Amino acid sequence: MKDSEKDSILDFTPEAVVIDAGSFPTNPIALRWLNGCERIVCCDGAANRYLANGGKVWRIVGDCDSMSEKIRTRYADIIRRFPDQETNDQTKSVRYLMSKGVRKIAILGATGLREDHTLGNISLLIDYMKMGVEARAYTDFGVFIPVMGDSEFHCAPSTQVSIFNFGAKDLRSEGLRYPIRDFDSWWQGTLNESSGSQFSIKGEGAYLVFINYPEV
Repeated sequence: MKDSEKDSILDFTPEAVVIDAGSFPTNPIALRWLNGCERIVCCDGAANRYLANGGKVWRIVGDCDSMSEKIRTRYADIIRRFPDQETNDQTKSVRYLMSKGVRKIAILGATGLREDHTLGNISLLIDYMKMGVEARAYTDFGVFIPVMGDSEFHCAPSTQVSIFNFGAKDLRSEGLRYPIRDFDSWWQGTLNESSGSQFSIKGEGAYLVFINYPEV
């Protein structure tokens, strides 16, 4: 396997892309998932901006409370409305894709604009993983990857890494500058760094890994 194929940021081939209403990324690493992906799903109000900028979508999913009347009328045939207020539009989109047999999803626009939405959207990656979906959130700066149990990642030396614990036990690592443990606060696992071209994490339970993109 070539070194470029051992990059844990890029070694993901989504079956669908979900576009949230946060800050839409401009980084080419994040945007690469839009090229060649036929199933692009906009979350409700995100469609207003995405379509206005020339984007093409396969479905628009949500409760339709943030969508313009013009979009609602013009794209009525691809809108899938779910009025349930117990879940957000990102989750509705993921569940809709699950109903179509999709299990690998890249999420764009999950962060920015609303910090409360950012925290909610990112934490939901753990829920999706427990539902049997491999979903990753790509931002302008890096990727959030939900993990259950032991894992291994490939990246350039000195890549910035953060680990957020969601109840995992016996956490330990190899290949990171600072040792990890069973963190009980999210900040405790931030600002780590890979010491070589790969690192591994072992433990029982769920946690979230954020890997920064390499500097260019």
